[in-house]
Amino acid sequence: MIHRYLPVTETNKKEMLQAIGVSSIDELFNDIPDSVKFKGKYKIKSALSESALLKELTAIAQKNADLKANVSFLGAGVYDHYIPVIVDHVLSRSEFYTAYTPYQPEISQGELQAIFEFQTMICELTGMDVANSSMYDGGTALAEAGMLSAGQTKRKKVLISSLVHPESREVVKTYAKGQKIEIVEIPQIDGITNLSALKELMDDDVAAVMVQYPNFLGRIEPLKELEEIIHAHKSMFVVSSNPLSLGLLTPPGKWGADIVVGDAQPFGIPTAFGGPHCGYFAVTQKLMRKVPGRLVGQTTDDEGQRGFVLTLQAREQHIRRDKATSNICSNQALNALAASVAMTALGKQGVKEVAYSNFQKANYAKTALKNAGFDMAFEGPCFNEFVVKLNKPIQEINQKLLAKGIIGGYDLGRDYQELINHMLIAVTELRTKGEIDTFVKELRDIHA
Repeated sequence: MIHRYLPVTETNKKEMLQAIGVSSIDELFNDIPDSVKFKGKYKIKSALSESALLKELTAIAQKNADLKANVSFLGAGVYDHYIPVIVDHVLSRSEFYTAYTPYQPEISQGELQAIFEFQTMICELTGMDVANSSMYDGGTALAEAGMLSAGQTKRKKVLISSLVHPESREVVKTYAKGQKIEIVEIPQIDGITNLSALKELMDDDVAAVMVQYPNFLGRIEPLKELEEIIHAHKSMFVVSSNPLSLGLLTPPGKWGADIVVGDAQPFGIPTAFGGPHCGYFAVTQKLMRKVPGRLVGQTTDDEGQRGFVLTLQAREQHIRRDKATSNICSNQALNALAASVAMTALGKQGVKEVAYSNFQKANYAKTALKNAGFDMAFEGPCFNEFVVKLNKPIQEINQKLLAKGIIGGYDLGRDYQELINHMLIAVTELRTKGEIDTFVKELRDIHA
């Protein structure tokens, strides 16, 4: 059959038209004047057979610079990490892959337990008391944290570091517009949030201060000093964090964060050209009843057996809309499961080892680039990303790198005027010493 995915035959069409009492499809549109009907032909290709279409789409797909054929040093929020084989095996099980939503706990115990385990592991990583069942991605999780803070404090201003991911900042601003919340950016100095500027911006109208840890430039923010400034004004301390980095860094919860959010993509979720992802959202016990989205709780049934249920459902689907904490109505259960399986496969020690490997390899690359004559934009500790200053447009450099089978770093000039010709380089545990050395050599040759 040429049109495999068009199951309506001419006989089917005649039967449907007869059932509704018209003689042709054109008759359905008689009420539309001829003067506004489109009479030409669309500029699209003619229909192809299935085999011809597959060949064409395959040829188009092969133009993508994927991570199987190329070595990637691109991060900026989406990272090339090791994904244990067992992740895909578990995700492909039909009871997870086809599950919609666990409203009926009596038939959804597996799904509910998987979400509960995700929540538990997020709490252990972040040092927080309660985590929800996931959000759409890190950006929406951060925006929801801002809205929660404004509602909790009854204040209408949020300060956000300019070193929070640029796309996340835009999502926060979009959310804030409808709620009439003022968003003010805190400038950076030497690649970290400017504490002096923060002190000047702080007042009793500030609902929350948002920072990223490690920040968008790869540097480690001083959470202790930030917490003291923020809580002195009884504002909320919101930290967006790469969860893998928390296998090495002190969790934000230990530094007094009120809300910790981020994207679970580093655990078991492929880059997939930018999505879908899985945001996480963790809070102190004080804010437990304000958490947006779903929350799975552990209980016992009437026979004393361990069981799981959706609990504290403050979503607008479940309670009066004006009483809801958020209108977010879903979560990323399948990707949360992927993250849970990946973390379980690695184990606590494995997560620490992978995080440490990222730290070691990034700093090896940083040192190798310095020895090759490159200037680092900022000094100080980093996790798996750092900024190097170059003498040519980053787009031009990346095109030449790609010709060598290397996906270069992120062009910071897209988002920071002061960082034109600066590249944000990511080095994960998957990069070998040979790949790093080759990258340094090729970059040096292009830069010369």
